Amino acid sequence: MNPIAARLLNQQLICPQFSDPTEVVRHMGAIQAQEYRMMRWAVAMRTRKPSSQVFKLAFDSGQIVRLHLMRGTWQLVAAEDYWSLLQLCAPKAIAVIHGWMRSNRVSIGDEEVKRIREILVQTAADKGSAVKEDFAQALVTRGITMDEHRLSYHLRMAELSGTLCSGELLPMKATYALSSEKVGPKMSFDRDEALLTLTRRYFQSRQPATLEDFVWWSGLNIGDCRRGIALMGSAIHLVKWKGRDFYVTDDCRTRGFRKGRYLLIPPYDEYLISYKSRDIVLSPNYRHRAHNNSGIFQPVIAHDGVICGNWAPFKDDHRADFFMGNHVTDLQDERERYKRFLTK
Repeated sequence: MNPIAARLLNQQLICPQFSDPTEVVRHMGAIQAQEYRMMRWAVAMRTRKPSSQVFKLAFDSGQIVRLHLMRGTWQLVAAEDYWSLLQLCAPKAIAVIHGWMRSNRVSIGDEEVKRIREILVQTAADKGSAVKEDFAQALVTRGITMDEHRLSYHLRMAELSGTLCSGELLPMKATYALSSEKVGPKMSFDRDEALLTLTRRYFQSRQPATLEDFVWWSGLNIGDCRRGIALMGSAIHLVKWKGRDFYVTDDCRTRGFRKGRYLLIPPYDEYLISYKSRDIVLSPNYRHRAHNNSGIFQPVIAHDGVICGNWAPFKDDHRADFFMGNHVTDLQDERERYKRFLTK
């Protein structure tokens, strides 16, 4: 098994199978969307013809939805998976937020939640797509003063209740809309069915991956993750690689890898954030160049799947800084692909 080639193929980073960004998000189950501008490239680079405008159309129409979901962080999900993922992941995510609130000595009672939620709903209904400042102004209009940190907790809890999700895609600012209008009416799902779907999506798109990888990524407890794997039955099996157990599915992609390819990977990309076993593609000696211990991830360059440098997505020349290997080949092809994405 070549785990690097398999991850590149199954993550759609080389030889992508999809043209539609919504298909990519559905295939991945969820895609990290911490960086509002670069989440677009994270999805588009996994399509055959990356286009920022095609991504915007899918986002604005509600086919792709952004919300806080796993590990208390932002993800993109396909609209068809929105309600099932909320049902599965929200309880653990809410517990994480309550833990943060206790650590910061913030207490928000049920009455406050109800009162503020009504204002958030009305504001989103009036605006269609509301930015955070719209909610703050609506509170002030009603004589309520609230610091930005506290408002953020209310917004996250509104997301995890299925009340708010992403609105229109703006260049720099996140917007919020009513989930019932953006996605559709609330739907209920069998929990095992939702768990099986998420487990299948994770391993089909990230394989080979370990149980620990899945626990980290999903934010679910280890019992749920083991059950999800068990629900897959004979469609998934273990393989050994350098003494470690990795799961692969029967439909694991292994053909199509060609040497010499560079990739300009955005910060917080699933190529790294999906795993605890990042050492497969990232030397521990250079881990600090890709992410720190606080969960801040940098834009990185991969050569044949191995992380070897950083790049500057917001600089005109997309400046490259290699920290590993002898890289004399320029990045012109990949730079051009990124530039075409920005203009199409």
